Amino acid sequence: MFMKLRPLGDKVVLQYQEIEEKTQSGIILPDSAKEKPQIAVVIAVGPGKYENGKLQEMRVKEGDKVIFSQYSGTEVKIGEEEYTIAAQKDIMAIVE
Repeated sequence: MFMKLRPLGDKVVLQYQEIEEKTQSGIILPDSAKEKPQIAVVIAVGPGKYENGKLQEMRVKEGDKVIFSQYSGTEVKIGEEEYTIAAQKDIMAIVE
């Protein structure tokens, strides 16, 4: 079964980038020993939100690689995939 996330307002759906981490001696760290990365790819973008009667358009788009606040958003799991749904204000930069 395929499900698609469609964020509302100024929310974005982010998916972490897989980063294999090794120690200097070559030991690969298990997922439980790693911190969550703060770099993710934007999977879906909401339409924006209204402020003072005007639509504030989104500044990120699908496919952008972004850096976001470490403890922001809500983590969700759909099937085997994990996502974070966060507000656009929690995104600090677009990686180019």
